[in-house]
Amino acid sequence: MIPLTGAISGALASVPVEPDPDEARRLLVDELAKTPYQEARPTLFDIVSKATGDWIAQLLDGAGTAGGGIGLALIIALIVALLVVAFLVFGRPRLERRRRSATALFGEDDTRTADQMRRDARAAADAGDLDAAVLEMYRALARALSERTLVDIHPGTTASGFARAATRVFPEQSEGLAGAAHLFDSIRYLGGHAGPDDFERLSALDGTIARLTPTLPVASGAVR
Repeated sequence: MIPLTGAISGALASVPVEPDPDEARRLLVDELAKTPYQEARPTLFDIVSKATGDWIAQLLDGAGTAGGGIGLALIIALIVALLVVAFLVFGRPRLERRRRSATALFGEDDTRTADQMRRDARAAADAGDLDAAVLEMYRALARALSERTLVDIHPGTTASGFARAATRVFPEQSEGLAGAAHLFDSIRYLGGHAGPDDFERLSALDGTIARLTPTLPVASGAVR
């Protein structure tokens, strides 16, 4: 790589006449604006990393001269404590969000209606993808009860959590709901597969619940 000073000198030497101070300043600014010089500038990460490293080095140097081993141990403990606090503040919520999204019934950006999910489920079944058909039909069942304001569906709702809530509204369908939730989890998380009759059975359960009247009073508009 050509040294910056050499490159600048070469650029100025290529000017056919001797520039005045203003012209020389303009030529220098134009030269430094070129890509090679800009790429050589340190990034914000480089600056922050160097500043942090210098700060830690100063602490360690100060501990070595002022307090000896005790001062060094205190500084190391302080650094470890800061790392632990940063993990607790920033790391755990992120891990919790990943855990919830991994077991959630719906994706965070899934805004389809129950009818749209039913159509997607039927299309998957017609294409021979029974696993996808069962998953979509179970989601359609859950979204339908949410649309009827009978079951509260939130981003962290799981298949089994929905089945328990729906059973409180339709207790006579408890066996079918529990079996459907187990099938959903088996396919999505345990590598299981839907059988030839699973989709039709779940579709029938969805149709039955759609025609039923809730047997429990809904005082606040939703069952949680």
